[in-house]
Amino acid sequence: MQHVRTGAERLANDPSLVPGERIGLITNPTGVLPDLTPTLEALLAAGVPVTALFGPEHGMRGTAQAGFSEKDALDPRTGLPVYDTHQISGDELDAVVAASGVDTLVFDIADVGTRFYTYIWTMYDLLTSAARLGVRFAVLDRPNPLGGTVVEGPLLDPAFASFVGRYPLPVRHGRTAGELALKFDPDVLVVEMDGWTREMSYAETGLPWVMPSVNMPTVDTALVYPGTGLFEGTNFSEGRGTTRPFELVGAPYADERYARELNALGLPGVRFREVYFTPTFQKHAGTTVCGVQLHVHDRRAFRPVLTGLSMLHLARTLYPGDFAWWGPNLFMEHLWGSDTLTRCLDDGGDPRELCPDPSLPDGHLLYPSSRR
Repeated sequence: MQHVRTGAERLANDPSLVPGERIGLITNPTGVLPDLTPTLEALLAAGVPVTALFGPEHGMRGTAQAGFSEKDALDPRTGLPVYDTHQISGDELDAVVAASGVDTLVFDIADVGTRFYTYIWTMYDLLTSAARLGVRFAVLDRPNPLGGTVVEGPLLDPAFASFVGRYPLPVRHGRTAGELALKFDPDVLVVEMDGWTREMSYAETGLPWVMPSVNMPTVDTALVYPGTGLFEGTNFSEGRGTTRPFELVGAPYADERYARELNALGLPGVRFREVYFTPTFQKHAGTTVCGVQLHVHDRRAFRPVLTGLSMLHLARTLYPGDFAWWGPNLFMEHLWGSDTLTRCLDDGGDPRELCPDPSLPDGHLLYPSSRR
């Protein structure tokens, strides 16, 4: 099967696509060519003058858990300096970029298509820093694993902006990193993909799946994440500490009714199986919990955000005395991008009303139409 040619593959074959004499590469383990050669290795072999590396949340090597990163270091293979950018912005980030001495920043990290996944906000912070410093910024584009024909969830309210959402996007945003970068700054240079269409599943791209982070092991994980990722803001386990994070959801107080009632809703493209699991870390570590595993049987019909809202509503309805919000400063409000979801559930409302019919917003297609 012919594979999609990513921006990284195109640059490795034609270094003239991104000008610069001192290039800083923003990357992590997802920065690979189709044959799994690291982008860094391929660019150096092609003569691209990479002089510095920048790592996001989880680190450039991907070893850190959620909310953590790898500290500044030297890359053991190349000797290049590695700068940690996680949770750094504004003047502090400007100082890091300036100290690196680069004249061009190049972003090559795979996103998972969900607003509260942080890699696009690392891109955003570094892009805005580059603009302030007069540094060129380029994106080596990659597919959105959720495709590009459906968006779900309301736009972020700027009053709730944070590192899990800097800019008004839907929860499932339906864009590639390159398209997002052009939305953030029309002057960004995007090395576009060849052969990608918005209707493609990830399997149809012919590209290998490389874990974007330690709790995103499979494409199936990415598919359910826009909905079940919301459980990070509750006292339900979202499956961290298991081999199926975000596909398993449960709590010590849940019971067999949860799976039964969820299946009775007839949600499109998914069925729920009653499960018991014991997380090895984070919420309810060492405690057996009851919950569900999501089994998506129709990827095109499945609506992850609608599904997640339905699961939250039923958890709140079945276990009103036990279900609670979790994390500092009502983390759910940052995940959702406003306080409408917490207020709705606290008031006994149905949050599914907060999820409009999926559609592409005006101006969604940011590449020239001839490329699609």
